[in-house]
Amino acid sequence: MTSTASSTDTRQGQGVEEQRPSWQQRLRRFGYAAGPADDVRDRLVPAYTEPSPRLWAAIGLRPGAAARVVRWSAWGGPLLITLLAGLTRFWHLGSPKAVIFDETYYAKDAWALIHRGYEVNWAKNANDLILQSGGDVKIPSDAAYVVHPPVGKYVIGLGEWMFGFTPFGWRFMTAVLGTLSVLMLCRIGRRLFRSTFLGCLAGALMAVDGLHFVMSRTALLDQVLMFFVLAAFGCLVIDRDKVRERLAAALPEDDDGIVRPDAEVARNTRLGLRPWRLAAGLMLGLALGTKWNGLYILVAFGLMTVVWDVGSRRVAGARRPYLAVLKHDVGWAFLSTVPVAVATYLVSWIGWFRSATDGKGGYYRNWATAGGRTSEWSWLFPDWWRSLWHYETQVYDFHVGLHSPHPYQSNPWSWIVTGRPVSYFYESPLPGKDGCPTDAGGKCAREVLALGTPLLWWAAAFAVLYVLWRWLFRRDWRAGAIVCGIAAGYLPWFLYQERTIFFFYAVVFLPFLCLAVAMMIGAILGPPGSTERRRVMGAATAGVLVLLIAWNFIYFWPIYTGQAIPVDSWRSRMWLDTWV
Repeated sequence: MTSTASSTDTRQGQGVEEQRPSWQQRLRRFGYAAGPADDVRDRLVPAYTEPSPRLWAAIGLRPGAAARVVRWSAWGGPLLITLLAGLTRFWHLGSPKAVIFDETYYAKDAWALIHRGYEVNWAKNANDLILQSGGDVKIPSDAAYVVHPPVGKYVIGLGEWMFGFTPFGWRFMTAVLGTLSVLMLCRIGRRLFRSTFLGCLAGALMAVDGLHFVMSRTALLDQVLMFFVLAAFGCLVIDRDKVRERLAAALPEDDDGIVRPDAEVARNTRLGLRPWRLAAGLMLGLALGTKWNGLYILVAFGLMTVVWDVGSRRVAGARRPYLAVLKHDVGWAFLSTVPVAVATYLVSWIGWFRSATDGKGGYYRNWATAGGRTSEWSWLFPDWWRSLWHYETQVYDFHVGLHSPHPYQSNPWSWIVTGRPVSYFYESPLPGKDGCPTDAGGKCAREVLALGTPLLWWAAAFAVLYVLWRWLFRRDWRAGAIVCGIAAGYLPWFLYQERTIFFFYAVVFLPFLCLAVAMMIGAILGPPGSTERRRVMGAATAGVLVLLIAWNFIYFWPIYTGQAIPVDSWRSRMWLDTWV
């Protein structure tokens, strides 16, 4: 009898192991560890981590005060980091008092959009006139051919409308969005990692990144695009949490009060209205209406949210989660994102639609009605649609055919190591002028260089490898989300390596690089349950890395802000020949 029982117990143990999916068994040799299989509610809605009681005891805080600090830190920590980011970004925002780099296009386009509803052709000396007159210039009426949608320019124009047609005015909104994006990243990271510390760390890293800093102080479209992409990602992360909360609430409890998976509930539960996914569709539409590469983000994030639904229903107990998602979720996921994004994109052209159709309105506004451009199918589509479609095809041809050489263009292979940053502004003031010290001994260098904080980006190169491993071999959805954000903003540019492209396009996926570095630093600190010695060593290593990144940002501060420094000091900051 005993022998039989023993044999039965052995077979049961083997049966549990054999029930694991085959991919789990294969990946165990690479470090895969299956999650706990107790209360499924803890897997669907993980709790936020809190500091160890030993920490509070070490600093002399009582439990009640410690609980208040934890509650305060959820918003207090992100707000403090955001305050620091805002102070640095708004400091002397109007300096240099010049039209730098592509501000020559977007600042003037924005001013024309908010006054005429469409972009116009400006005189060649318009920049000088704008700076000399404080923005008091006559706006031309001749429509200009532009190759980017209007949303980003409307955003820039909002700052001009409030503060005037000046450098401060056209940079104001990018500084606002740059500051708010730090707050969003802190909160998104906190929700993603279930850790206030790691969330605040991700936001702090972006706050001290040179590329994000410079883009926050320059009226270009890519910072606006980054903001809407990050906002869309945050909306989808919140939507994922809300869905899993609904599934956890629908699952039955056993006699011990433990929530167990239930195949029927997981397969048939309808998840109802999902406003956060609708909000994500709106944000993705605004991203698409800023620059067309938002289309790649739309596709990637749309697939990601469906994969998340599959994972949620699988954890809840669905035996065929893909079939359940196809039945209940895919259709609504599409309707919540693609049509909403397309409608938002079309609405963004409202100024162009409302302009005159007699040849005095927006560029190509009268294309469908001029020259008898009709066909037997014209009745199916209104004139404004056919004119806009023609305009868009012309813009597409321009983008794919842009091969004009530029001294600061770069191949995307070099972006992750900041191989070729972009100089937005450079002057060589004489001693005693424009901030150049009188004892400089010669001309100074005054530059605004769109350069990511080197140590942060080089650390991110390793962090990308870490999150890839974490996603592929540990099946960590957080790492997969970060990889998706990086891939959607980065990989499409490899399709256009012959095109004229620039390093500052990388600001779109910069938040996800910061999340990757924060996740890697979390691993350096050590997993829960680590020994005190392991924690101390991890904290020391992570602390040194973070302090070096902060120092690196401070060191490059003069060439981020256009301060006049002796040429030798400028040369000492040109670490690579390709930065000159």
